[in-house]
Amino acid sequence: MKIQDFNNKKVLVFGWARSGKAAAQRLFELGAQVTVVNGGEYENDAIYQQLLENHVKFISQDSDDSLDATFDYMVKNPGISYDTPLVKRAKALNIPILTEVEVALSSFDGRLIAVTGSNGKTTTTSLIREMLKADGQNVTTAGNIGTPVCEVVRPLTKKDTLLLELSSFQLMGLPDIKPDIALITNIFANHLDYHGTRENYVAAKFQLTKNQTLDQILVLNSDGPDTPDFKNKSHAKVVEFSRTKIGLTVEINDGNLFISNQNLMPLTQIKLVGPHNLENVMAATTVAKLAGVGNTAIRKVLEEFGGVPHRLQYIFTANHVKFYNDSKATDIEATQTALNSFHEPTIWLAGGLDRGDDLMRLIPNLENVKAVIAFGETQQKIVAVARTAHKPVITVDDVEQAVPVAIKLAESGNVVLLSPAAASWDQYQSFEERGDKFVAKLKKVLGL
Repeated sequence: MKIQDFNNKKVLVFGWARSGKAAAQRLFELGAQVTVVNGGEYENDAIYQQLLENHVKFISQDSDDSLDATFDYMVKNPGISYDTPLVKRAKALNIPILTEVEVALSSFDGRLIAVTGSNGKTTTTSLIREMLKADGQNVTTAGNIGTPVCEVVRPLTKKDTLLLELSSFQLMGLPDIKPDIALITNIFANHLDYHGTRENYVAAKFQLTKNQTLDQILVLNSDGPDTPDFKNKSHAKVVEFSRTKIGLTVEINDGNLFISNQNLMPLTQIKLVGPHNLENVMAATTVAKLAGVGNTAIRKVLEEFGGVPHRLQYIFTANHVKFYNDSKATDIEATQTALNSFHEPTIWLAGGLDRGDDLMRLIPNLENVKAVIAFGETQQKIVAVARTAHKPVITVDDVEQAVPVAIKLAESGNVVLLSPAAASWDQYQSFEERGDKFVAKLKKVLGL
């Protein structure tokens, strides 16, 4: 789609979260006749007041005249299900259903790099951003990483790079996306409650490369089960990365990271830890190299980048003890990945909302755990896991109380790891709040 596609067109914006606000504002700027439908309240909302004054229409979700055949487009919040009655009505009326990213891209003509995948999207996107910046390139990041694309796209020019992290939800509403470089980190069976089947989920991911041509690039994980099918269906030039295979642009050989047959650095110098992060590193390095980033800039980022906040994030080293914040680990699988990332004696802080998970599945991953500190609703489940694995365990009320206990237990060469294996909502508003309180308490107790 191009910018003129929305001029004088009648567009329904469904949902008033941050992406809905951004879409409504941008559509108004592009000359669209905008109607916003939402079940919530607009009181004390400055953007609502501004758009209302500019004749943008706001109606209730339950209104009978929410949608009719005179609308040219629906722009839907990505989290709203396609089974919602209003969305079903749009499909029945053959009204194209978009997400705000499509609106934003209609006015962008610079270089587009887009990243999707089941795991590692945010870390990989952040690595690519830092590599491009270290190389002196103009790059703007948005999308699923936390910023609606409509909020950032207006001042961008042909000389700029727009780097997007995109979810499967967003991709379903991007019929015309055509990245210069597309990256799919990996694909697992995620969000089946939304997509219904794995096939539907995979199809949503394929949307990233569906419109690409031979002069554009698709980067794939060579070890992924869907990679052969994607290679056959995509019309782009395919470039692969792999932790296990050699002969690729970016590869691992004898404990070193190679780029185009040049030894970039020993793996021990990469700050991010864990095999999953090594895949993220290789994916980001492949994209950065394709985007013209020099080896010096790539190496510098890999030596310094400690991770995205709350995602197995390296905090600091104090008294020869390394501290990591993995508050984003709200399920068993994420904590398994974190625990498997360390060979050092580890003090593991865990606990949170009890959703009935079988935490005993964590026992095989406690080989390097020195001691366990348990808190939250799942405290006693964590205690049972520790005792079954014959690990010392201490109970505390919350994350803040766990910190001084962990510091007292830690010896030179140890790791202190917050990886809760549970959601935060029993005690905190979000995993971000939980992680922030962990880091703040660390700094306070250690006098940093």
